[in-house]
Formats: sequence, structure tokens, C-alpha cells
Amino acid sequence: MDKAALINKLRRSGLSDSIVNAFSKVKRENFVPEKFASYTYEDVALPTAEGSSISQPSTVAFMLNLLEPKQGQKILEIGSGTGYVLALMSEIVKDGKIYGVEIIKDLAISSKKLLANDSNVQVVHKSGFGGLPEYAPYDRILVSASSSDIEIVRKFLPQLKDPGILVAPVKNSIFQIRKENGKITEKEFQGFAFVPLVKGDDDEKAD
Repeated sequence: MDKAALINKLRRSGLSDSIVNAFSKVKRENFVPEKFASYTYEDVALPTAEGSSISQPSTVAFMLNLLEPKQGQKILEIGSGTGYVLALMSEIVKDGKIYGVEIIKDLAISSKKLLANDSNVQVVHKSGFGGLPEYAPYDRILVSASSSDIEIVRKFLPQLKDPGILVAPVKNSIFQIRKENGKITEKEFQGFAFVPLVKGDDDEKAD
């Protein structure tokens, strides 16, 4: 599959124009390891470093659709990996601010370099298990690694604005959690696979 075929596939799936346009503008090849370059625009997840991966485009698009990112928003991505999704969100929110948290040092360093020209993106090298409270609250929170329990994801809710949306994988499902007028509503979408959300040394001590 080439880029045009992938974009057409995403467009046919009923995504918003802003999301499809972001996929069209962002070069996925910049975020894919060189040895997997021939698979860049296949709709598959690809391994990156130390057990991490770059998610398949259709899954990323599905999560972004649930996230409903809008121009000017402040967004947090937990488990930002190679920076591909940060780049997509940067294209969508334009003058907003996007924070990425990545526990794997090499990925944090390389994504900072790749996104150096995106002035609205900031990558932080740390465990995302506690979110990123120093810049909270956020209009949107996206978790790009799977938690073993929904309670882990709910711990990020104090960092979410009201109204706000949090999208996160739990086991083999994706949850969309809305906070509105002090109420929390959750929707579950089954049938996905993600790398696990990893604890850092400090998180282990905190337990």
C-alpha cells in the first residue's frame, strides 16, 4: 500500500477532514525505523525500540477520532514513542500546545529531534504512569500504551479539564472517557492490541 491508498482508506472510514489531512501532511517514513521503510504506509503496527512500536495508522486515526482534538487545545500524550502521533496532533491543533511523555530515553531524544520544528510540541522523558501534572489541566489526554486495569487510566482524570476527553487502551479495548459538568461517562471499543504501559523505577517505589 502506498500513501495515497492509505489516505483513501482512512477517508472512506468516515474520519473528520482535519484528521485525514494530518495523515496526508505528516511523513510517517520519518518516524519508522529504516529497516521497515518498505512497510511505511502499510496499515500495520511496526516495532521501534526496546519493545515499543508505532501503531497502525487506522488505529491511530480511530483513537484521534474519539479524542476529538480541536485547534488551540492543550493535549497530553502518554507513551509518545517515535513522536508520530504528536506530529499528527500538532497538525490538527495548530496553535495549541501538545505534551508527549516517553519513558524510553532513545525514543524521547529522537522524537525531540524529529519534532524540533514543531514549536507547539514538547517531549518529556519520564514515566507517564503518573501523567504530567506540572502542565495540567489538559483539554484532551491520549494514552498510547495499554493499561492492565481501567483504574490506572482513571487516575489521569484529575489532570483533565471539564469538559474534556481521555482516550486510552485497557487490555484489548479502547476507552473513550468524557468529563462534562462534573460527570464521567465511558465508552468501550473492543478488539485492539497495544504495547503495555510501563512503570518507571520511581513508580515502583510509589507503590
